[in-house]
Amino acid sequence: MNMGSLMKQFGLWVLAASLLWLAAKGYSQFTSQVPGFFIFGDSLVDNGNNNGLVTLARANYRPYGIDFPQGASGRFTNGRTFVDALAQLLGFRNNIPPFARTRGRAILSGLNFASGAAGIRDETGNNLGDHISMNQQVNNFGNVVQQMRRYFRGDDNYLATYLSKCIFYSGLGSNDYLNNYFMRDFYNTGSQFTPQAYANSLIHDYTNQLTALYNLGARKVIVTAVGQVGCIPYQLARYNGTKNRCNEDINSAIMLFNSGLRKLVDRFNNGGLQGSQFVYLDSYQATKDLILNAQSYGFEVIDKGCCGVGRNNGQVTCLPLQQACRDRSTYIFWDAFHPTEAANIVTARLAYSERAPTYTYPINIQQLASL
Repeated sequence: MNMGSLMKQFGLWVLAASLLWLAAKGYSQFTSQVPGFFIFGDSLVDNGNNNGLVTLARANYRPYGIDFPQGASGRFTNGRTFVDALAQLLGFRNNIPPFARTRGRAILSGLNFASGAAGIRDETGNNLGDHISMNQQVNNFGNVVQQMRRYFRGDDNYLATYLSKCIFYSGLGSNDYLNNYFMRDFYNTGSQFTPQAYANSLIHDYTNQLTALYNLGARKVIVTAVGQVGCIPYQLARYNGTKNRCNEDINSAIMLFNSGLRKLVDRFNNGGLQGSQFVYLDSYQATKDLILNAQSYGFEVIDKGCCGVGRNNGQVTCLPLQQACRDRSTYIFWDAFHPTEAANIVTARLAYSERAPTYTYPINIQQLASL
């Protein structure tokens, strides 16, 4: 059997095993590997925090959620997001709830603070309307930590020990490019900064935000690189390059940010933030490999959204009550910007486990949970 056949068999096994495992009724009875899971990010992981905002960055309408048990919850995909799949792999019985609608003891097992259109920079996403920037998400978590104190009877050491065992996920940066730097009719960052200077500026701000999370108690932290945004259906529909179908100007700029983020992880882990363990999730390589080896994972459509309008279903994103594609498990992209549930499950499984290929550094998420 040649290497291509082996890779195809492995990919199909990963997808099938992941779908069966995550859907298994008995799996929800497992005990979670960490006491809490706290999520920060943008529309890739938002699960309803934008539902009450005045913004175009909302997904609480059909056909979003068409494959999700609770329907159109505000998730920007047809079913589960990456962090939904990851939470199940970590053994949580239920999905991590959105900050906007969660109070009481439920906050102890984790909250999702993510917001569609959010970025590292506060102005990022203003072109779409209201959103909750990373700075605001960190402030919201700070308020939650204060609420938590009552459940630990004001014992800050006990609370700190509890939070040190939880996992924190932070995925920002995509909108700082899509809905800021490369949107030059609305923002001036593209003329103010070279790509390297902009990446440096983002890393500087992100360093402060992640350090703030550390100061609030975060010790086990996953930070995600920005994916291959130049190859999403939205860019494929707009870009008229001749050498490559993807917009490599965007991809090249993003790689500068990703390189800086990986170096930041090394700095934090090598004494920059004492007692912490950061994990770099290489979403860029993961999305690149998913597209290059799509058939081995059971995907057939790599360049079109399952729901959308225009070329590549990417010129206009999925509209209310629009008819989506039927076989969603064969599509990598759900709409102009976001992956399908099937793609989210595959990438979560590969990031979590020790099975190769893995896209985490210096350890995988299963190992992070066990620390």
